[in-house]
Amino acid sequence: MKGWRQEWRREIELLVSAERLARESVLAHKLRSFLTLLGVIIGVASVVVVGAAVEGLGVYAEQSAAKTFGTNTFLVAQVAGAVGRRQYYDKLRRNRPIRWDDLKYLEATTGDRVLYSPYMARPLEVKAENRIFDDGLVQGVSWSLSLLRDVSTSEGRFFTPEEERNRAPVAVIGEDVRASLFPVGSPLGRKIKVQGMDFTVVGVQEKLGNVMGGLRDNAVFIPVTVYRRMFGTPDSITLFARARPGLNLTLEEALDVTRAALRARFRLPPGQPDRFDTLTPEAVRTWTQNILGMISSVAIPLTSISLLVGGIVVMNIMLVSVTERTHEIGIRKSVGARPFDIRLQFLFEAVLLTGAGGLLGLAAGFLGAGALEQILQTSLPVRWHYAVLALSVSGLVGIAAGWYPAVRAARLDPVVALRAE
Repeated sequence: MKGWRQEWRREIELLVSAERLARESVLAHKLRSFLTLLGVIIGVASVVVVGAAVEGLGVYAEQSAAKTFGTNTFLVAQVAGAVGRRQYYDKLRRNRPIRWDDLKYLEATTGDRVLYSPYMARPLEVKAENRIFDDGLVQGVSWSLSLLRDVSTSEGRFFTPEEERNRAPVAVIGEDVRASLFPVGSPLGRKIKVQGMDFTVVGVQEKLGNVMGGLRDNAVFIPVTVYRRMFGTPDSITLFARARPGLNLTLEEALDVTRAALRARFRLPPGQPDRFDTLTPEAVRTWTQNILGMISSVAIPLTSISLLVGGIVVMNIMLVSVTERTHEIGIRKSVGARPFDIRLQFLFEAVLLTGAGGLLGLAAGFLGAGALEQILQTSLPVRWHYAVLALSVSGLVGIAAGWYPAVRAARLDPVVALRAE
């Protein structure tokens, strides 16, 4: 037992000594050590930032889906969603347009169970007094859109069923429109002009923020009855729909009710595919996750290549270090150091370099993700598994990069090494 303890104590002392020698060697050449670390720092920071960007895209997609659909809302259109131009044109050719009469049919047959809102939009400039907002998106919708989507107001209200029915010229504007046209004072009760027609502002939509260059606060919501009088009705319209509150219908059940009604409307026999398109938040979520998974599987390995480059730099510097310290190695061997002891010292030095580079790269990655959050105005969460991946890879790179120089140092003949200057 006593011999076993002594052996363990000796091994621990060897490890401590190897770590101390490696640390002293790194600190003795601070500039060279830092330049050696740069490759590892950049590699780890790249993995962390790219991982955060992928996660941020997922968060943005979730938020966009929530703002576009609401939590229990689905979309019905001639083409509600498509991956690529080919699929879009295939659906456009196969599906029938959703017309105004189809909406009225749905409201008459299923309106007691499902709530609908038509959606039509066109980009237009919006004026108020002597100011102009060029990037407005005028949207003709029903009063029910505020129940179907997350259209909360920071000031005022959404327009009412009576205002929609009476074709009242009222509008709910986004925060960018308010800030541009009414920089001072409340816009409620004031006039905006769209295509020469005056609208009274009755509400301001809660600020959504412009994410990754996409405008989300440029909306001008007007009653669909007014929109149709101004611009007519498109050949095909988009419908937002959800189960009426209080009926305990799930999204899937409400969608089935709508699909059955439209299939009857279009006289589609059993077994024939739908000749219209639908889209649910879950479908968007699944599609987004698949896309992000593919991006991660390509982007993360590509950014990890910089870690490989960093490892090559570390190996090169370690080989130079072995050459420079040949005389020192000879002295250590002559006083009893084993090849294992020499190998351990140089391995410690390589792992210490890459480990320090990994920690600095992790810090740089956090700072980079934080800076991008401010620039892009979106959330870029750094998940722990990306940090663990980056640090693990940097540690493995250190072992791989230090192994050959360590073995080469351990194999040096002590007599030949002592002759080196």
